[in-house]
Amino acid sequence: MPQEQYKKLAEGGCPVFYFYSTEPYLVRQEAAAACAALLAGESETTVLDEAAPPLEAIVMAAGTISFFGTKRLIEIPNLEPAAYSDKDLDEFLDILSSAENAAFVLSSTVKTEWGKPVIGKRMQRLIEHCRKIGFVKELSKPTGVQLEQLLIDRAARQGTNLPQAVVQNLIETCGDDPFLLENEVDKLCAVSGYQTVSQAMVAQVCTRALEADVFDMIRLVTIKNSTGACLLLQRLLRQGNEPVNISGALIGSYVDMYRVKLGQASKHTYTAVHKDYGYKGSPYRLKHSLDAAGRYTLPQLETCIQILEEADKSLKGSPLMPATVLETALCQLAAAGRRI
Repeated sequence: MPQEQYKKLAEGGCPVFYFYSTEPYLVRQEAAAACAALLAGESETTVLDEAAPPLEAIVMAAGTISFFGTKRLIEIPNLEPAAYSDKDLDEFLDILSSAENAAFVLSSTVKTEWGKPVIGKRMQRLIEHCRKIGFVKELSKPTGVQLEQLLIDRAARQGTNLPQAVVQNLIETCGDDPFLLENEVDKLCAVSGYQTVSQAMVAQVCTRALEADVFDMIRLVTIKNSTGACLLLQRLLRQGNEPVNISGALIGSYVDMYRVKLGQASKHTYTAVHKDYGYKGSPYRLKHSLDAAGRYTLPQLETCIQILEEADKSLKGSPLMPATVLETALCQLAAAGRRI
């Protein structure tokens, strides 16, 4: 939300701004924008960083008359409504409603289950109350086209052209964490001399996500280059990547391949699969999964997933060296992909 809109809300006397998200950096970023808008009126700030600040401290901060006659700004950046009892939550809501000389900026980070935010009863009560008397915003992690546009806009604000094909490659290379990607975009803008970012620059300066390297490994397995796949595995292990993380990335990639292959058999596109399974990342990952899955049958992919499941069990409970377990699995995957 543009800071100008927060400024208008502040000037209109909005008493509460409440932000919540599954992504901590999103609430920090948005709360900072709201605080900046409120501070433009020369408010004085009190930060209470406990999960459930004592009600006495909130009352004292909200009721204090400013020496300069300005409003008090009270920021609670780590608020957990569930940490209050029902009685204390009632009192907290009363404080929000009755404070005459203060404005509140509240932030909560929400846990997830099965990819969905978990909002308890007390938090829901707080949301409903803040929505009645002030401003509430749930911040969702940008994905797909939205994430691409966010990065293109960030580069444009620095006078740099970031082509769509390049930004797609950037996401595939570095993963879909917006906070990390923004740092990579800033780096690319500087490398390009604030002109135009190229594919070569992404390969040259950007930090590769483990998933990108693992997918390169799968490409080598798919073309039956077990030696190349094992060499790449050894490099990843030397770089300090945990074997179970490599195994997990391999399993995730083969599951993606199986899903898009199954979707294709039912005349579902990779974008439909992305939506149906509630993926949070870029749909282009599934596009590449579909390309890789073209060399396999569904039974072969089932066999590959079973191989990786056994390897994962061995990594967690076998005396064998992790490198040996993973190298064996890569060779078995190459064999499983051979056409009968």
